[in-house]
Amino acid sequence: MSREGQLLELLVPLQRGHGPLHVQVERRLRDSIRTGQLVPGIALPSTRALARSLGVSRGVVFEAYGQLAAEGYLVARQGAATRVASRAATAAPRARPTRFPDMAAHDLMPGRPDLSAFPRDLWLGSTRRVLRRAPDAVLGYPDPRGTVELREALSAYLGRARAVLPDPHNTVVTAGVTQGVVLLSQVLREQGHVRLAVEDPGFHLHRWSIARAGLEPAPVRVDSDGLDVEMLAATGARAVLVTPAHQMPTGVVLSPTRRADLLAWADEVDGLVIEDDYDAEYRFDREPVGALQGVDPERVAYAGSASKTLANALRLGWLVLPERLARPVAWERVAVDGGGPVLEQLAFADLLARGEIDRHLRRTRRLYRRRRDALVSALAEHVPSAELVGAAAGLHALVLLPESVDEERLSGSLRSSGVACQELRELRTAPGPPGLVLGYAHLTEPALRRAVVALGEAVRQVV
Repeated sequence: MSREGQLLELLVPLQRGHGPLHVQVERRLRDSIRTGQLVPGIALPSTRALARSLGVSRGVVFEAYGQLAAEGYLVARQGAATRVASRAATAAPRARPTRFPDMAAHDLMPGRPDLSAFPRDLWLGSTRRVLRRAPDAVLGYPDPRGTVELREALSAYLGRARAVLPDPHNTVVTAGVTQGVVLLSQVLREQGHVRLAVEDPGFHLHRWSIARAGLEPAPVRVDSDGLDVEMLAATGARAVLVTPAHQMPTGVVLSPTRRADLLAWADEVDGLVIEDDYDAEYRFDREPVGALQGVDPERVAYAGSASKTLANALRLGWLVLPERLARPVAWERVAVDGGGPVLEQLAFADLLARGEIDRHLRRTRRLYRRRRDALVSALAEHVPSAELVGAAAGLHALVLLPESVDEERLSGSLRSSGVACQELRELRTAPGPPGLVLGYAHLTEPALRRAVVALGEAVRQVV
C-alpha cells in the first residue's frame, strides 16, 4: 500500500464542523505514532500529495506537520521527506503525562507541599463552624460560580496578597488550575479560537489539557526575561497561558518590559492572557511580584488554587475572569461536573476570613526556606556539575546539567538509582540543555539530603 493510502486509512474521514481540520490531522497522526501504527523512520507523503488525497488545502497538512515536528514526533528537513522521528515514542509522555512517584525510593517530583503541615485542627474547626450555622439551602445545588462566601473571601484575600482586582460576580470556583485551563479552553474554542499559546518549556499537563479541549497548543520560547512576546505574536494565537510570577519550570519572573508588551499584545489582537499564578505565595530571596490581572482585569483571566498552600487533594481553585467570560465559564463548569463541593468551599472561606491562611503561609514559608537551603547545599556538595536555576521562590528548582549528558542514559540512571523527578525534556518542545526539575517542599531535610546523594550518583554515571 502507498504511503498516501496508509495515511488515508488512518485519517479518513475528517469530520468537518468538529474542530479545525489541521487539529484533527495532528491528533490522528499523533495517536498513530504513539500506538506504533506509524513506525519511527517512516516517510510521510508530501504536504501537497496528502492534502490532495484528503480533499483539504495544503496549508492544513503543512500546519499539522509543523506542529508535530515542534512536538518531536516528526523530523522535517528541507528537500527531504518528512519522517516519523526515531525517538518519537519518547514524545508520548509529553502529551499524556504519567507519574509514579510512589514507586521511587527518593521522590523529588515537583508539585506538592508538605502534607503533614496541613492544618487539620483548623480545618476541622472551620468545617464544624460552617455546618452549625449553614442554612439548609446550602445543601442544595450550588451556584455555578461557587459559594458567595468563598468568592467574597477570595476577593478580599487576593486583593490584599496578590494585588488582584477581583469581583465576586466574575469569580468562578474550580477544582484546581488545570480544570480552570480546561474550562477556559473549551469556552475559547466555542468562541472561535483555534490555538492557545503556551510557554516552552512549560507545564506539560496544560499542553495536554488544551489539546484535549480541541485547541492547538502553540509553544512560545521562554528566556531570561520570560515569555518571548515577539514570538507569541507570530503564532497567530489570540490567547496565551503564562506563569509570570514564577515560571514553571525555569523560575523566571516575567520582566516589566515583557509584562507591558504582553498586555499591549492582548489589546492589539483583542485577546486574552491566562495568568497561572504558579507558586506565587512562596518567595525567599526576592520581592513579591504583583499579579498581571491587577493591571488589566479585562484582558487577564487569573487562575490560582489551594494545592500548594494547603493540599492537592482539596481540589480547590479559582478563576478571576473578565466580565464577558464569567457566565460561559461558570456554565461550562456545570456541564463538566455539576459544580464544586460546597462544604469544602465554606470551610476554606472561613479560614480565609479568619486570617488563618495568612498565618499558615507564614509558618510554611519558614519551613520551605529551610528545605530550599538544604537542597541548595546538598546539590553543591553532591552534584557540583549542575547549575541551579529558579530557587529564589516557589517549591521547585531547575537543575541544568552539562550539554554532554545523554538524556536517555540519564533517565535510565535515575530509575536505577531510585530517584523520581521531572525531566526537563518532558516539559519542552524545542531542543535545549538537559535538566531536571526538583520538588523539595514535601521532604524533610534528612530525606532531601539522601535523595540528592542518590541523584548525584545517577548523574555521575552519565557525565
